[in-house]
Amino acid sequence: MKKKRNRYSSFYSQCMQKMQQFQCFGTLLFCVFICLSVSCTPKVEEKKPNIIYILADQWRASATGYAGDPNVRTPNLDQLAKESFNFRNAVSVMPICTPYRASLMTGRYPTSTGMFLNDLHLPPTELCIGDALVSGGYQTAYIGKWHLDGQGRHSYIPPERRRGFQYWKAAECDHNYNHSHYYAGDSDEKRYWEGYDTFAQTKDAQQYIRDHAEMEKPFALFISYGTPHFPHHTAPEEFKSRYPLDEITLPANVPDSKKSEALQEAQGYYAHSEALDKSIGDLLATLTEMGLDENTLLVFTSDHGEMLGAHGVRPKAKQVPLGESARVPFLLRYPAIHGEKGMVVDMPITTPDIFPTLFGLARLPIPETVEGEDLSSVVRDGVEKEERAVLYMQLAPWERGDYSREYRAVKTGRHTYVRSLDGPWLLFDDSTDPLQMSNLVSNPKYSDLVQELDAKLHDLLREIGDDFRPAQSYIDEWGLVLAPHGSIPYTNDSDAGPQSPQTPQRQGKGE
Repeated sequence: MKKKRNRYSSFYSQCMQKMQQFQCFGTLLFCVFICLSVSCTPKVEEKKPNIIYILADQWRASATGYAGDPNVRTPNLDQLAKESFNFRNAVSVMPICTPYRASLMTGRYPTSTGMFLNDLHLPPTELCIGDALVSGGYQTAYIGKWHLDGQGRHSYIPPERRRGFQYWKAAECDHNYNHSHYYAGDSDEKRYWEGYDTFAQTKDAQQYIRDHAEMEKPFALFISYGTPHFPHHTAPEEFKSRYPLDEITLPANVPDSKKSEALQEAQGYYAHSEALDKSIGDLLATLTEMGLDENTLLVFTSDHGEMLGAHGVRPKAKQVPLGESARVPFLLRYPAIHGEKGMVVDMPITTPDIFPTLFGLARLPIPETVEGEDLSSVVRDGVEKEERAVLYMQLAPWERGDYSREYRAVKTGRHTYVRSLDGPWLLFDDSTDPLQMSNLVSNPKYSDLVQELDAKLHDLLREIGDDFRPAQSYIDEWGLVLAPHGSIPYTNDSDAGPQSPQTPQRQGKGE
């Protein structure tokens, strides 16, 4: 009997072990199911990203090491490009300062806001990105060049005209880099950055980052540098000495008649650029120091480019539809979304797209007034939008020579197409002709492409209600009162261009 009991006991024990094993296996299966369910669920970003928008002035797309410029040294930007979405076909919606900045702030086109000349006042009726960020729970800051107030380049800009930016160390416009002014807080006292303003503004931005790193609300910091915009000769000697004139290589589209002047300007231009690259490296180091890299949405770009004598256009020029003027660098890094590796994006992007794309990535509601397209899905999914074309333009050109025309232009991933008031004007295959030395618009082989791109251009113009008229028509429409001797009046800035005794004012529309 004892042996039988032991046999049953042994059988019972074996059964219990099997059941325990089955329970463990079931538990394991349940855990695996839960893990798979979690891993298949899209990543939830619990905290909104900090936003840092680094805006250079007149930095053309080709003037970096990562873009292939044989002269300039930009190690920090080169590394940033590896970690970012590099939109290498980014264009300025209108390659001149104030119109770009107005489009950035509103997500709208210059024909919609009336902001198509320098030194205009952005209408208070326009909803701006700073106001929208505050409504979205952000702390906002602006450091550097503003150029949207239209009351004179050295005028005090009171808080109610700062368009939602709370922390403020800025000036309307000042390119005297070694003695540039700014206003801070609620004070109308004119202050001056210590030394070379690129370095001083960077230090201030670094301190802002440190002060706001652990606050409950995320921050949005816009740093608007004046460099590498001319005057180029005022760049720090330490950096200018690294660019001897006889070691600078000019591209083949700079004619002999412009080479001497172009070399002189290029030396300071590249020096400013390298100094700014150093500052960007300092900013990135501060983000790392404060542990903010992963959840910071960072952009590096420029408002427009610089001709530097290309195509015979004077050095220091912009506004024209050519790549040196219209194309800008655009790097976007947001590791919380795309990880540590970046991606080269051929799909084009233009200025009005920036506002909605930033808001799409930050999961903020995009105002209905915005006219640009939210491209955040490109960053989230790593998939470009095929056949995309973007619009850029010039309404009232003040450049002299062959390129002094009103124009509307289309940029695709491969081509640049430009139409003047007289009809199709320029067509370039940017993939095979990056210096745009062969205009294909009259070549019969490309007639179908001209028609296709012209149709895309008109589609884009219809979307924003622009019927492409002569410049004076827009000036009259918006009630602008300009200086008698030019469409681009300047005040208080002797290095910037034609002088004007007055700041342009609006009479009626937009105010």
